[in-house]
Amino acid sequence: MAKHRPADGPSTPATVALDRAGVTYTRHPYEHDPSAQSYGLEAAEALGVPPAHVFKTLLVDTGKGLAVGVVPVDGQLDLKAVASALGTKAVTMADPAAAERSTGYVVGGISPVGQKRALPTVLDDTAYALEVVYVSGGRRGFDIGLSPADLATVTRALRASIGRRVS
Repeated sequence: MAKHRPADGPSTPATVALDRAGVTYTRHPYEHDPSAQSYGLEAAEALGVPPAHVFKTLLVDTGKGLAVGVVPVDGQLDLKAVASALGTKAVTMADPAAAERSTGYVVGGISPVGQKRALPTVLDDTAYALEVVYVSGGRRGFDIGLSPADLATVTRALRASIGRRVS
């Protein structure tokens, strides 16, 4: 994977964190359509990659704080599985405003990397079968591609089967 060039997209807290960590990644800006029904599926189409290679960042409320689940955009987050991975009884989806406050990003552009506060993170097991995964780069219309191992390292993610296929 080639190192990025600054002209390949904006500088965001995610790219700054990756640069500081010395992680090799690629930048993928694209024209975001505000009427898109799914940010993730829009990204997969714009990037020309299968939806199973693009991962969405979802925040959950554990009752004691927020945590992050990272799953393919063509699936759903299994709340029971993420609760189990985090060692808690149950989780609910976080309030979008709380997610934005905690991460410093806007919904639809929340990156698992470079959040204002480091949150417990769980990366879906399916990511590890891929050479490159794509996640939000910290803005709508901007994704970054990196190895799942590097994503897990930089976010200190737990590995667990937390995604559910949607038929």
